[in-house]
Amino acid sequence: MKKYHRLRLILGDQLNASHSWYKEQDDGVLYVIAELHQEASYVRHHIQKLCAFFAAMEGFAQALTAAGHQVLHLTLDDTADCADLNALIAALCAEHHIEYFDYQQPDEYRLAEQLKKLALGIPVHCYSSEHFLLTQAELASYIKAGQHNRMESFYRKLRKRFDILMDGDQPLGERWNFDGENRNKLKAADLAQIPQPLRFANPVGSYLERIQRHQIDTLGSPTETLLWPVNRQQSLQLLDFFCQHCLPNFGRFQDAMTQHGESRWSLYHARISFALNSKMLHPMQVIHAALKRFNTADGAVDLAQVEGFIRQILGWREYVRAVYWVNMPDYGQRNSLEAKRDLPDYFWHGDTKMACMKQTIDQSLEYAYAHHIQRLMVTGNFAMLAGVDPDQVDQWYLGIYIDAIEWVELPNTRGMSQFADGGLIATKPYAASGSYINKMSDYCKGCHYQVKERFTEDACPFNSLYWHFLQRHSARFANNPRTALAYRSWAKMDPEVQQALLVRADYYLSHLNQL
Repeated sequence: MKKYHRLRLILGDQLNASHSWYKEQDDGVLYVIAELHQEASYVRHHIQKLCAFFAAMEGFAQALTAAGHQVLHLTLDDTADCADLNALIAALCAEHHIEYFDYQQPDEYRLAEQLKKLALGIPVHCYSSEHFLLTQAELASYIKAGQHNRMESFYRKLRKRFDILMDGDQPLGERWNFDGENRNKLKAADLAQIPQPLRFANPVGSYLERIQRHQIDTLGSPTETLLWPVNRQQSLQLLDFFCQHCLPNFGRFQDAMTQHGESRWSLYHARISFALNSKMLHPMQVIHAALKRFNTADGAVDLAQVEGFIRQILGWREYVRAVYWVNMPDYGQRNSLEAKRDLPDYFWHGDTKMACMKQTIDQSLEYAYAHHIQRLMVTGNFAMLAGVDPDQVDQWYLGIYIDAIEWVELPNTRGMSQFADGGLIATKPYAASGSYINKMSDYCKGCHYQVKERFTEDACPFNSLYWHFLQRHSARFANNPRTALAYRSWAKMDPEVQQALLVRADYYLSHLNQL
């Protein structure tokens, strides 16, 4: 047996080919990357999500081997007898008489805590993953635990620090944020201009067979070929496709939704979140690609489009990671609105008469993907209005989306979407009636429910549920400056209308599974 003195663990979301670990070859260092029942089963994952991670992990192992490194790639078949990750590491250290064990800082709290409990009897060292723009040690200096920290202030600090879209010490164009200009609805004439999404055709039949044979419980639609990128080359191709074809209209239509056309699920979105969160792409690499396109586009990409995109990468992505780490583990137990209802069954199969919910859930089941407004203002908004237990909402979001890893899912869901964190992320609940969905989409046309009706039998459920939500939480939100207008509107309503709205909402809440 070959002699190794050092074992290095590569987790499935640590596929960073530029990591300093790989700058030098050392035949005495064994890298291990492993499919584990623990990771495949800690939540009910979308089948495409598991296939994407397994394919990307195997491809990364092959690339490292081709670069001259010693790599042990283990499948579910190889690790089936290991109780968990720590048991696998202990077994490998014993088998190979390992003298040193190294791992990269996990992005998820649960894995970080698990690896801290390793008792190997040899030196254990944790390295940076070298992916994020802020180091783990810096997070507490940017985000204060247990309180709201403005994302806009955080974003501006990072703009200045990394000199992104800056003109000296001032923002390029004399504005920090163009969000107000990035809320256009897609009109009929716009639909034909949406680019067809770049799809890959990665064969995943062997992963499907293995997942089924090991009886891993999954959700979503399996496909023999996977459209998502599973290596660095494909990730770069998808990034380039976005910069060339989608970035020119990304900002203005980033909040829009439609049920029409083959590109209705992709629109102008980059769809690189899986590539980023698995670390096949680096955030600064993405930012520089967008800036290069902006600077060489001869006006085809205006400042509002590139700023809107960079804000997602430089601002929001780094921000939610910081909020997550400085507030864990308590963050995962927060339920400030005391929501307790069960998640309706149609979240798992899409069989609902609400057109917006059906479109978003069906798309999520088919592609393991929905864009941020679908996640926030359709499924997330509905779950919050209905008072669904945030634990169940978290489990759904964490499992169904290909890019969902807890550090990014938890603040977006429990915080931004459900307001279960009590305002650590958002200064108001992102609650909306059917009017918002009608404004930003064409989902309401042809829906079983009528978006302009408030309390009739065919009234859009979002309408009465919205007012019911505000009333049952009036003590918390009535004096919030960002929700005060809605409460003033309620106060002006005829008492009979108010009662009719609450009665209709109560009916819907008692029949959630039939909507």
